[in-house]
Amino acid sequence: MKVYFDNAATTPLRKEVITAMTEVMSSSFGNPSSTHSFGRTAKSYLETSRKGIAKLLGADPQEIIFTSGGTESDNMILHCAVKDLGVQTLITSPIEHHAILHAVDALEHTHKVNIQYVEVYEEGGINLAHLASLLQADTTKKLVSLMHVNNEIGNTIDLHEIGQLCHNHNALFHTDAVQGVGHYTYDLASLPLDFLSAAAHKFHGPKGIGFSFVRKNSGLQPFIYGGSQERGLRAGTESIHNIVGMHSALQIAYKTLAKERSYIVGLKSYFIEQIKMIFPKVQFNGHSDSIEKATYTLVNVSLPISKEKAQLLDFHLDLKGIACSKGSACQSGSSSGSHVLHHIQKGEISEWPSLRFSFSVFNTSKEIDYLIQVLKEFLD
Repeated sequence: MKVYFDNAATTPLRKEVITAMTEVMSSSFGNPSSTHSFGRTAKSYLETSRKGIAKLLGADPQEIIFTSGGTESDNMILHCAVKDLGVQTLITSPIEHHAILHAVDALEHTHKVNIQYVEVYEEGGINLAHLASLLQADTTKKLVSLMHVNNEIGNTIDLHEIGQLCHNHNALFHTDAVQGVGHYTYDLASLPLDFLSAAAHKFHGPKGIGFSFVRKNSGLQPFIYGGSQERGLRAGTESIHNIVGMHSALQIAYKTLAKERSYIVGLKSYFIEQIKMIFPKVQFNGHSDSIEKATYTLVNVSLPISKEKAQLLDFHLDLKGIACSKGSACQSGSSSGSHVLHHIQKGEISEWPSLRFSFSVFNTSKEIDYLIQVLKEFLD
């Protein structure tokens, strides 16, 4: 049996998305920057997708800038904010995705930017009082970057509350919403956000495509130089079939959101119930066992297993056809462990093996039963 419980790393493409992409690849190969009929057809697909995505998120079409994915979007926004907007202080948290953490490290060295990290509580929540103190500490121009949904422990933040706090102190606010877009609704016209990052492959769209939301009149200048594509901010011929695929995936995600959310909540609740039965001392990292304080799509657990036996756990699950993650998929193969768990775990729990199980509408309760059976066998 093959079971895929690693949807926070990437999701399978929906059949409707494959169909939409295939139609574009087979019928429209023109360059959208060309003025002849082939180019105009491609341009039509491009702008229809831009308008559609903008409408779904409550944004203006000119505020949607297509990129290769979340990592590029994060880097684009942080680098341009420093280079073009005069940001001198970047405030983030120690449990962000490495696309943020490595970018701010680079900016600290190349542009002498002041990097500050807001404190996080033991369960991974953001200390808003500390954030407020950082915002009012000096008069330097600041940008705050905090992810909407943590990719490892699933904790969510209140975008409106934090955005308002930032704007009250004349700071810019960016959120990495890679794990949120397609799973939560956004009204970017009213949210106090300046920038947002998203990636299609987290909501059953293709890999290699995403977008940045850049509030109009932001003042950002080109991140990649060349042609005048993407309002001049991101040069390069647009990947039309991927953009159409992303639009299709997002349309379906929001059309079916209520029904699919309810289904996945059921899977998560069932998983929590079943894992507690075989591991009464199981530790749920962050707020990942909550539906209100964390995303409904994942659970991150630390299991009370001896260090010797734990070394075989990943191999055993893979051998049985079960895909999950021991941390961020972007860090798989790293021997350093999860930087997120490092900041929130204390005592003996930090020695236990941690696994992230993330669900989609394509999973079933029977797959959870199979997982539980495999874990029982492993313990025997």
